[in-house]
Order: sequence, then C-alpha cells, then structure tokens
Amino acid sequence: MTTLVGKTAPDFTTQAVMGNGEVVEDYNFSSAIAGKYAVLFFYPMDFTFVCPTELISLNNRIDTFRDLGVEVVGVSIDSHWTHSAWRNTDVDSGGIGQVDYTLAADLSHAICQSYGIESDGGKSYYPAGVAMRATFIIDQKGIIRSMTVNDEPLGRNMDEVIRTIEGLQFFEENGQVCPAGWNKDKAAFTPADPSKLADYLSENAKGL
Repeated sequence: MTTLVGKTAPDFTTQAVMGNGEVVEDYNFSSAIAGKYAVLFFYPMDFTFVCPTELISLNNRIDTFRDLGVEVVGVSIDSHWTHSAWRNTDVDSGGIGQVDYTLAADLSHAICQSYGIESDGGKSYYPAGVAMRATFIIDQKGIIRSMTVNDEPLGRNMDEVIRTIEGLQFFEENGQVCPAGWNKDKAAFTPADPSKLADYLSENAKGL
C-alpha cells in the first residue's frame, strides 16, 4: 500500500451515478472537485452488509459536508448500473436509497489500484480484488491531506471524517495545529512557538 498523503490525488474518468440519479459515461474526478474539498470514499462492493451502513451514514451528514464545501464521491469495483440499482433499492429493502452524492464505477480496478487500496487477499478479511474501506480527504488544491483504511468488518465513523476536515480547515485559516481529540470547541496552538505547547499541555494534558 502506498502512502499518498501530501501528494496530488490521482485523477480518473469513469462511468458514474450522480447525486440526482443521472447516469453518466464520462465523469471526471478532478473537474468535479476543482476548487473544492473532497472526500473520496472507497468501499468493497454494492449489495453487501457493512457498506450500506457507511454510505447511508455519509448521506445522513451530506448537509454538513456541503456546508464545509466538500464534494463526496463513493467508489467501488461495481458498475454504474449496479450502483444505480442499489441506489434505487429502498433502505427498508437493504438498499441505500437515493443518496445525494456521486457513486463512481471502477470495473477495471484502475482507480483503486492508483490509490493503492486494492485488496490482494492477504491476511485481511477482504477477498482479493475489491477496494478496501479507504477514505481520502483532499484539499482545495487537489492534495491528499488524510488517508485512512479499515479492514473489511470495521465500519468507519463519518463524524471523524467531518472532524478531520474541520481540523484541516481550521489549520489553513489560523495556522494552529489540532491536538489529539481536537474539535471546534477545544483549544489549539501555534507550532512555531514552543512555549505555546508547554502552555497547552499544562492546561490540557489530563483531558487528552
């Protein structure tokens, strides 16, 4: 697996189902996220078990992502037609319903390979060839700022994705780094001044 943090997010053009249900043949990722933050959200397969809980959880927070200026894009090795069928299956029937973000197809596996998260089977719980549960947070310049990967049985926490984006934006706006467990209501400090770290630790270490 390649670490891509600090590098330009690999671009791709593929078939996709848009948030309005439209099926397109030439969805281009870099064009879709130009000037925006982005969450690129890989998952193993449509019509599975943990995956729908994650995609529904993402959609339940879509207004928060939009308020943060984030484009959300899901990717698996399924076709755009399978994405569409899953999207058109009600939640009560095991589907994901009309999610409001793009689902991109990766039938050739080229996208998950370019991001270094295609499973080789190995000792993980993934079958070989599927995309791992990988989340990439990308800044407005197209640079990957966070990369997380879970093994197949372990669903992701979408509130943590939001917290990480908020931390990135806070750092960009204020130049202050975000300590362990940081959120918008907690203190941060400027890394260039060693005294600020000492002050922060003296006041906050026990609560970390």
